[in-house]
Amino acid sequence: MEQTNITRNRNALLRHRVIDKCLQNRGRRWTWEDLLHEVNKALVEDNPKSEGVKKGTIYEDLKDIETRIYKIEIEKIKDGRTSYLRYANPLDSINKQPLNETESVIIKSALTILSRFKGMPQFEWINEIIPFLELKMGFVKKEKEVISFENNPDYVGLSNIPILFNAVVNKRVLKITYRDFKSSVAYDVELHPYHLRQHNSRWFVFGYNPSWPDTIQNLALDRIKKIEEIAVKYKPDNTNWDDYFADMIGVTKFNLTPIEIKIFITDAEQAAYIQTKPLHQTQKQIKQVEGGFETSINVIPNYELEKLILSFGERVKILFPKLLQEKIAKRVNHMHRLYT
Repeated sequence: MEQTNITRNRNALLRHRVIDKCLQNRGRRWTWEDLLHEVNKALVEDNPKSEGVKKGTIYEDLKDIETRIYKIEIEKIKDGRTSYLRYANPLDSINKQPLNETESVIIKSALTILSRFKGMPQFEWINEIIPFLELKMGFVKKEKEVISFENNPDYVGLSNIPILFNAVVNKRVLKITYRDFKSSVAYDVELHPYHLRQHNSRWFVFGYNPSWPDTIQNLALDRIKKIEEIAVKYKPDNTNWDDYFADMIGVTKFNLTPIEIKIFITDAEQAAYIQTKPLHQTQKQIKQVEGGFETSINVIPNYELEKLILSFGERVKILFPKLLQEKIAKRVNHMHRLYT
C-alpha cells in the first residue's frame, strides 16, 4: 500500500510538471486534449507499462494547479468553439511555489522506506542523507543547525558533475579539454566515462581512454576546462567498482598487486585512534610490541598512502616494504630542510 501511494503521488507530480511546462509556453495554444496527449506521453516515457490517464484526471490536475495546491491563475482563451489554456501570468510556475503537501508526502514516504535500511553495511550513506533531507526540506522545525556535513562549496569542479553523471548513465563519449598539474597547456582527452568518485573533498571521473587502452584513466573534475559530447561508439564497462577501490587508498591505481604494508605506531593513544578509525579495510588487529605497537594493511602503494602516513607525523613509521620506508624518509628529510 505504501509503495502504491508513492507511485500515485509521483505520477501526480509528473503530470503537474508536464502541464506546468505547457501552460508557460505561449508559443503554442493548448487545449485540454493537447495537455492529455503530453501527459500520457510523459507517463509512458517514465514507465512503459503505464496505461496513461483520462480526461477527468487532467481536469482534476488543472484544479490542483489553479485552486487546490499551487494557486496559479489559468486563463481560458475562446476561439470559436475551442478553448485554449495558459497561465494568466507567463512568469508563473509550480516550480516557484513552496514545497506543497503532495511533494512533502512523497519525500516523507521515501524517507520512511529508506530509514528501514539504516545500519545495513551497504547503506551507511542513509545515516547521513536522512538527517540532511529532514532539515533541508523542512520536515524538522529548524531552530539552529544540529548537524553539519563536510563539503567544499567553492570547489571548481562541482559544475561538471551533472554533465559527467548524465554521460555515465546515458553511455555517451566525451571530448574533455584537460590541464593537469604538470602541464602548462590544456590538451584533449577522449573519455568513455564509467564512474564518479569523491575523495578528500575533490571529485574524479574514471573511464576508458583509447590512448591508454590497458588501464582506466581518472581525471580530476577541477582540472577540466571543457566537456563536449562526440559521436563515437561507447565502449561498455563491466568493472566492479567496489572491487576496483578495495585494494587502495584514494584514487590513484597503478597496474600493481596489493602488498603488505607493515606499520609501527609509537604510543597507545595513537594506536587506539587507528584501531577505531582503521587506515584501510584490510587493517590487521593492532598488537603491542617492544617500544610501541604494530599493524599492517594490504594495499597498492600510491601517493595517497604516503600522504596518509605523513599525516600522523612522528607517531607512525613504515617498517615494510623498504622502498616505501625510504620514500617516506626522503619526504621527511625534505620537510626538515624546509623548516631549518
